[in-house]
Amino acid sequence: RIIIDELKKGKPNFSILSEETGFERKKDAKNIWIIDPIDGTINFLHGIPHFAISIGLLSDDEIKSGLIFDPIKNEMFYAEKNNGAYFNNERIRVSKKNELSECLFAIGDKKYDSIKEITTRKSGCAALDLAYVASGRYDGFCQSNLNLWDIAAGLIIIKEAGGVINNIDLKNHKNLNVIASSPNINDEFTKKISNF
Repeated sequence: RIIIDELKKGKPNFSILSEETGFERKKDAKNIWIIDPIDGTINFLHGIPHFAISIGLLSDDEIKSGLIFDPIKNEMFYAEKNNGAYFNNERIRVSKKNELSECLFAIGDKKYDSIKEITTRKSGCAALDLAYVASGRYDGFCQSNLNLWDIAAGLIIIKEAGGVINNIDLKNHKNLNVIASSPNINDEFTKKISNF
């Protein structure tokens, strides 16, 4: 409620899509705030300090800006189209690694647990997984059945950090599949995931 109230002060005519409130159509339907006030809810509920606030702006069918904030670690990741991606005011770029065997991947699906050729982690927070790919902490990320509010901010942050993401239909709000990584390993990573 606080996030929505503050965004309305700046842009009262923008529409809003939020996990908690659904779609709120305003006068300006071409500009939509996409909000997840707590991504990583299960972590939050169990006292695990790994969750984030995620806010993206969908403008003319394209994510134009995004922000992911980890309030526990006081880490903010953000980006705007054609202006780069940042972590706490420092420019970030995706990993430069070339070999899958040297990489660390965030994987959100149990079905990938038995892939022996890559090292994986599950964090329970897709927004931070995407932010970590953008900043080079992870080399790649994949997960299926995500919602648009889970990934909207992360999409632009990864792109502006030089990363690659599979095509996402932004008109769909649910059941989205995401594969993201640095360009150096994207083809091989995508092939590995697709063939499993």
